Formats: sequence, structure tokens, C-alpha cells
Amino acid sequence: MTQEIRFLTWRFTLRDALVLGFCATFIVLTRAALRLHFSLPGHSMFFMMFFLLMARGCVPKIGAVTLVGFISGLVCMLLGMAKLGPFVVVNFVLPAVVVDVAGLIYPRMVTSYVACILVGVAASATKGVSRVLVDYVMGMETSIVLWHVFTATIASVIFGALGATMVPPVAKRLQANNLIPSATE
Repeated sequence: MTQEIRFLTWRFTLRDALVLGFCATFIVLTRAALRLHFSLPGHSMFFMMFFLLMARGCVPKIGAVTLVGFISGLVCMLLGMAKLGPFVVVNFVLPAVVVDVAGLIYPRMVTSYVACILVGVAASATKGVSRVLVDYVMGMETSIVLWHVFTATIASVIFGALGATMVPPVAKRLQANNLIPSATE
């Protein structure tokens, strides 16, 4: 008999909770490691998209990826790892919600290159939402806000798509060895 862990209305087995916790931890750790100044905006989306999509592949339950995004965003905010303050949670939750919705629409997306790239692009594009909010709160001019958000979003989309391309081979290998559930189960 497997015990289930309840979080709000979600039910997870111990295995599910551990995998989701590891994905959230890896997002935070890669973000901390990538705090090096590369002068490349959006480079943190590479690993973030990889681990969000892997969380969906390993725990194909509605809300699982959103939980990973919320936990990793909250930890990053508490550790002071972002310049956005509380808006950093939005940077993590919005892409996670996009991945959750895409997983609801197309459950086998983690094994498809095209689906992963499309979801990676869509989820990475949400990063501009919190940037717009922060820039307007700071009182920047509209033209500067639009240019800043445009360049940051384009870079995030490129890195998010690249990170998403790594998911299908890993997910297929894990499914072939019966380590994660396949979408047909």
C-alpha cells in the first residue's frame, strides 16, 4: 500500500513528492550556479525549462509542475537570488502553469521534440510579464520598457527552447526502462 501525501487538493505518493522536490532543488541550484555574469539575458531558462518539463514527465499529474514552480520561486525569493523581489515567484509560476496546461492538452508532450519546443517557447515567453510589472513600477518610459522586455523575452525564448530539446531523449530513455510512467498508462 502506498501512502499518499496531500498538499492542498493535490495527492502525491512519496516518490512523486521526492521527484518534484528534486526538480525544484535543481532549478534553484542551477539558478544559483548561473548567477555568474555571462551578459546573456535569459540564460537561466535553459535549465528551468528542462527541469519543469522533466517534472511533468516524471509526475504526470495536474498541478505538479505548478507546485515545482512555486516552491523554486519561493526559495529563490527567500534566498535573495533575484532582483525582482516578490515578482520572482511569478517568473517561476507562470512558466510552470503553461507546462501544466500543455500537459493537460497533450499528455505525451515530453516525448515529442516539436511539442517540447513549442511548450518551451510559450512558457519562456511568460517571463516578460513580471518584467513589465517591475519596469512600470520603477517608472520607466514605455518605449524603454517595451525594448527591455522584448530583448529579454527573445533571449529567454531561445534558451527555453534549447533546454526543452533535451527533454525527449531523457524522457524516452526513462520510459523505456520503466522509471517514469508513459503517457499511455
